[in-house]
Amino acid sequence: MYFKDEIIKQAIKEGKLADAIALRKWSADAKNKKMALEDYVLETKSVSEENLFKAIAEVYKIPYMDLKNQIIRKDILYIVPPTIASTYLVAPIEKTTDELKLATLCPTNLQTFEFIARKSGLKTKIYLTSPSGLESVLKQYRSTLKAEIESISALTGEDKKLEEDQEKLKKLAEDLPVIRIVDSILEHAIYENASDIHIEPGEQEVNIRYRVDGILRNVMTLPKTVLSGIVARIKILSNLKLDEHRMPQDGRFKIVAKDYRYSIRVSIFPIFDGEKIVLRLLPETASALSLEALGLLPKPLDIVKRNIKRPHGIILVTGPTGSGKTTTLYSILGILNTPKVNISTVEDPIEYKMPNVNQSQINPKIGFTFAQGLRALLRQDPNIIMVGEIRDAETADIAINAAMTGHLVLSTLHTNDAVTSLPRLIDMGVPSFLVSYTANLIIAQRLVRKVCKNCAKPYKLSNEETENLGKMMNVEKILKHLKKLGLLKAGDTPKNLTFYRGEGCRTCGSEGYKGRLGIYEVLEITPAISKLIHTQATTDELKKAADEQDMITLAEDGFYKAVKGITSLEEVVRVTKE
Repeated sequence: MYFKDEIIKQAIKEGKLADAIALRKWSADAKNKKMALEDYVLETKSVSEENLFKAIAEVYKIPYMDLKNQIIRKDILYIVPPTIASTYLVAPIEKTTDELKLATLCPTNLQTFEFIARKSGLKTKIYLTSPSGLESVLKQYRSTLKAEIESISALTGEDKKLEEDQEKLKKLAEDLPVIRIVDSILEHAIYENASDIHIEPGEQEVNIRYRVDGILRNVMTLPKTVLSGIVARIKILSNLKLDEHRMPQDGRFKIVAKDYRYSIRVSIFPIFDGEKIVLRLLPETASALSLEALGLLPKPLDIVKRNIKRPHGIILVTGPTGSGKTTTLYSILGILNTPKVNISTVEDPIEYKMPNVNQSQINPKIGFTFAQGLRALLRQDPNIIMVGEIRDAETADIAINAAMTGHLVLSTLHTNDAVTSLPRLIDMGVPSFLVSYTANLIIAQRLVRKVCKNCAKPYKLSNEETENLGKMMNVEKILKHLKKLGLLKAGDTPKNLTFYRGEGCRTCGSEGYKGRLGIYEVLEITPAISKLIHTQATTDELKKAADEQDMITLAEDGFYKAVKGITSLEEVVRVTKE
């Protein structure tokens, strides 16, 4: 099914493909058989495919193009990468000096058309085609890709010494089919807003996976014969040793286009079946988000805004890898970044470039660590210092002392929640009185996927779902606190609250989710908390004090956002369970 029943009915009526009686009968029969009307009409041959899709084109006020016997030139075909063509059902047909004709089965997918227009530098003209017409073009992609893979296989052949021959590897990496495959993998990942690409060799195949919205998904599978070419191509791009296959290697390269700039961080790791590659995509054109856009609720937002105005002390953002800590720090720096202050950072890596901020990247190979960089920064007359991560006792000690001597220090820490960050610093060897004196604010966070707005459906919890939810989180305590804060009504219970799920559609790639935002736990170090830190109170005592000052926990923030339809309960449970 490509179109909703309402569109099919409108097309049949306006195209005069059947009378009202026949249309009602087809609709009833399709419903009884639990089929989409489009599938029913085509399967029963009530209307020919060509006539139906011509009528649909009239509904959308776009021209129709029959592609069943049309051969597309290879140079035009590859204007749109094969992965995008097959995923988003769009293919290039003809090209002039300033215009590109596209045939599609998704005429409302404006985001894809805009991406192709930006990539090609051409205006796009959209045509509707039929499923069999588009399939004929996709077959041309497959046959072209097959031929290119065979040409790579011919180059690699049975040459067992290929991996040791630097010249042959270099020639392979510069072969056009290899370049096209790597470019296609990268372009599709950028279009999908993937954060990472995993290229994983198996015994017979190479599996390509993207991490999108924090979740890995399979994208394509290629024959093992292309692995040498892909690895060699990526090594040349990132200036790594072509003939080194036994040791891990790290590198970096850039992709620059008219509308985007990406820094690609490369990690190559030898495994049993070859070399596994992970590419981290870092958009250089991305700007820092506002604190509001991060998803902070009003009360925690006020606490953050109040504390970042303090001239000295330490602000910590905590959470697991990939939870958006660095994005939060950059957002805070964006607010603090004025001509009146000197901001310096020590990072690993520099993920976003910020104007008027002195950013430095550590290099452990030459002894340039967080601790050494931070110690050197203190001689640079900074007002505000950002340390990418507090990993060891030495970095923690320098950061705390910098905060005590008149600097505002921002950093990240790996702990499960805000409260446990305080004992963690003490465990690193920082005296408790220094922690209590310098700590201003602790922000714990996770990233949850947002329910796709295009396919979101409301639902109520069943008795079984309510019981299962109670086993995974303290719902009674969450409701009680949210009601106290005025975020929920007095009579709200899990059974009468409405939650949302995404059913899965083309917009979200059948995932039910599109995009991410944060859930937060913001702990302000008040005099009461500071006193407990100084006396080395237990974690339970600190949590009790945080509850008494109405700190919203991660689970509470997530539950509230699930009630508001921003995310789902399943997502909240997934990221907050311990």
